[in-house]
Amino acid sequence: MKEAFTHKSLLILGRGIGQVMFQNNALSGLLMLIGIFLNSWQMGLLAVSGNIISTSTGRISGYDRDDIKNGLYGFNGTLVGIAVGVFMHLTVNSLILMAIASCASTYIARFFNMQRMLPGFTTLFILSVWMLLGLCSWLMPDMLLVSDTETPASSSINYLQCFSMSIGQVMFQGNIMTGLFFLAGILVNSRNAAVYTILGVLLPLPLAILLGADSEALNIGLMGYNGVLCAIALGGKSWMSLYGLYVPFYSLLYCKLWE
Repeated sequence: MKEAFTHKSLLILGRGIGQVMFQNNALSGLLMLIGIFLNSWQMGLLAVSGNIISTSTGRISGYDRDDIKNGLYGFNGTLVGIAVGVFMHLTVNSLILMAIASCASTYIARFFNMQRMLPGFTTLFILSVWMLLGLCSWLMPDMLLVSDTETPASSSINYLQCFSMSIGQVMFQGNIMTGLFFLAGILVNSRNAAVYTILGVLLPLPLAILLGADSEALNIGLMGYNGVLCAIALGGKSWMSLYGLYVPFYSLLYCKLWE
């Protein structure tokens, strides 16, 4: 009984991580988690912690078992946990706030699941982290990390780095190997999604160069990760789904406008 519960919980954990990139597959989630640990063991632990907290909140609240089983209450908690590691000093207080924000992402997810007109996707994570960072900026600014390092300017594009980090930055990971593990995680679940991932990175790249996007921003994946998610979300098995590949171009234009 205990072994069965542990196995089931691990599957849910893996699916919750995989669902960040729309992959309902525990092996996909495992490969992505390995990629995160390769970049930062702290972020790996935070990803697992946020996932467990948000999923447990769904269980305690009696939410739909199939949604919980498929990781739909885990992926936003995963992102919340990682975001805390990116934007905040790791202290007892920040970990408590991470737990609260992970719980909040589940309740916001429930709200979106009650209506079928507009899927929530990672909006739930964004809202939770916005509230968290807003609260910290207002009341506890010392908890927030302030970047005091300058990234060396680059005049040329490193295409391998640009490609891989565009995938990795979906989960705030600036590491070439991490991005490749993410792609492998997508591939083991869906070759079709893997192809769309690649297209989501490559197709907007000429437009980025034409618009004069900063080479360093391209190299660290900041211009590509939105295109990756758009391509996976809108990609399908029919030729008509190829029209969805226009969206990564719009996501790039949006990033350029907010640069």
